[in-house]
Amino acid sequence: MQHCTSLLPCLRVQIMRPFMSLCRPPPMPRATLCPRSALPARHRDEMYYHVLCRGVLTGSNVNPHRVVAVQARAKGTEAGAPAPPRKPTAPGPDRTPSEEDIRSVRIGKAQALRDAGLEPYAYSFDRSASAAQLQAAHAELPAGQEDREARVSIAGRITLRRVLGKLAFARLNDESGAIQLYFDKGTLGQPAFARVKDVLDIGDIVGAEGHMKRTDKGELSVVVTSWTMLTKAIQPLPDKWHGLADVEARYRRRYVDMIVTPGVTDTLRARSKTISALRRALEDRGFLEVETPVLETAAGGADARPFLTYHNVMQRQLSLRIATELHLKRLVVGGLERVFEVGRIFRNEGVSSRHNPEFTSVELYQAYTDYHGMMELTEELIRACAQAVTGSAAITYQDTAIDLGAPFRRATMHSLVQEATGVDFGGFSTADTAAAIEAAQAALAAPGAAAPSPELATAIAAATSPGLVVNLLFEALVESTLEQPTFVLDHPVEVSPLAKRHRDNPALTERFELYVAGRELANSFTELNDPLEQRARFEAQLASHAAARDAAAAAAAAAGPSATPGAGPDVDYEVALDEDFLSALEVGLPPTGGMGMGIDRLVMLLTDSPSIRDVIAFPLMK
Repeated sequence: MQHCTSLLPCLRVQIMRPFMSLCRPPPMPRATLCPRSALPARHRDEMYYHVLCRGVLTGSNVNPHRVVAVQARAKGTEAGAPAPPRKPTAPGPDRTPSEEDIRSVRIGKAQALRDAGLEPYAYSFDRSASAAQLQAAHAELPAGQEDREARVSIAGRITLRRVLGKLAFARLNDESGAIQLYFDKGTLGQPAFARVKDVLDIGDIVGAEGHMKRTDKGELSVVVTSWTMLTKAIQPLPDKWHGLADVEARYRRRYVDMIVTPGVTDTLRARSKTISALRRALEDRGFLEVETPVLETAAGGADARPFLTYHNVMQRQLSLRIATELHLKRLVVGGLERVFEVGRIFRNEGVSSRHNPEFTSVELYQAYTDYHGMMELTEELIRACAQAVTGSAAITYQDTAIDLGAPFRRATMHSLVQEATGVDFGGFSTADTAAAIEAAQAALAAPGAAAPSPELATAIAAATSPGLVVNLLFEALVESTLEQPTFVLDHPVEVSPLAKRHRDNPALTERFELYVAGRELANSFTELNDPLEQRARFEAQLASHAAARDAAAAAAAAAGPSATPGAGPDVDYEVALDEDFLSALEVGLPPTGGMGMGIDRLVMLLTDSPSIRDVIAFPLMK
């Protein structure tokens, strides 16, 4: 036993050998290393337990041969005693410890703290500064110097730790940034330093007090004179080199994603800045923020499938709103001349990189202006958000430079389609629908033109007006090409049931959509305030929806059981006429301009995020 005890330092070197590159110890000749078999099993297990508990070994670096002994040690049993049965899978010589194994060890550490009279889940901690504040306040401290007068207290999560004999180092992260904790056994004392080695793990949240020092290598550090476990982390964080490699796991476990993936919290902060900038800009222009119902008796203001729910006490079916438009217009009727709402919208539709079933929009209405006034306001709002988030109106999105500072391009939908096809569809009247369809088909079949998708070809052949043909061609050929900010003006009346007819062309409406980076960002109208025409438009929309629903049902019946679910148009839902809104229009809506903008897509643009899920803290997952 005496001989084996003398070999303990040698064994420590052998166990820690895979990690010497991190700690950079002086080289040691291989002749001084002792074979593992030189020590009894109980001593080898104890040594491995101490190394594992100090958080040095994680993931693939953990020796599976020591797992049983470590678990037994954590439970206070002898290394040779049988471990209690475990539900997952029995540890064996060919299996590395699972997260449940590590969790069990960490639970034992939390209990060890309680046994020592220390609470592993604190109630509060008074900190004097954040990591960023300390970095700024002591930026001029020279390397190798200490400032013992600068007494500080700081709290945060441990994201890196290493122990080197009588010294230990840890990186502490808080919301503002990171700073190093410097543990010196001589300064800290034996009991507190032992806790650093035995119970402190990556992921733990701690509070530390001490003074400032810049190491010889230039790292600003807090020389810890006392520290407290504030929250003992039971689950380990993902490997620091690979993080959360599974994209789905990133969105499902956003709280872990925020800790280990750089930039995630910056994106969420940018989202908050965007919304704050929008609110300030609108309030500075005299707009009043309001709230409108989320639960509605009839979903309106857009053509989309709603989510349905049921109110038990009232014994009636309700829907979640698909837009805020109709209630906001009611408020303008009531005398609030400038109103806006930043609100959550719910649409029971598909999921993609640009679409989430629940999303956030800003919708606003201003009396006595039209869509020209809305264009000017939209430019101002987007520039204000860009300045707040990036500090500049010149941004880059997915490697494309975008200038939000220059006046946005303005072009009609007809002119853009003519550029893409060579056909001027403005000359076709409703009586010329067949000729418009033939012209579209010829343009798509022209040499050099990309072959249209079967869905596009079918939709064009079934179009009931030249306006629908133009809209289909725009969506297929033009939309994705609009990289720089572009207002697309004067949409066909068939696809704009809430917009006022164009004062110069009754086949069009005074409407624009703003496109940036190939996707729609905002939508605006000179609002339709003629109650009789609004009723006629709504009734035509209902008839069109009913016809599409009947056609889809007939197609599904003809296909029989072999029909692919979801293959046809998503029109199998009820659309109701909002009589109360029509009644409000009859009371009188003044000339009004309105605009709606997707905040999620705006944040995507300003943060260079490719997916809408990146800018929503908790996106809906399958």
